[in-house]
Amino acid sequence: MRWWKIVGLAGLAGVAATGVAVARAERKRRAYTPEEIRTRLHARVAESGKD
Repeated sequence: MRWWKIVGLAGLAGVAATGVAVARAERKRRAYTPEEIRTRLHARVAESGKD
């Protein structure tokens, strides 16, 4: 039964690491001003129309 504890702890560590990565990405995403987001979206639309 000891290996179940190790597997459980490894799974818990994986979930925690994923949560940290998601939180960092969210902070990065929220750091943009609305004007920056609008400018980036307009650039993406213009770029996709070139294909």
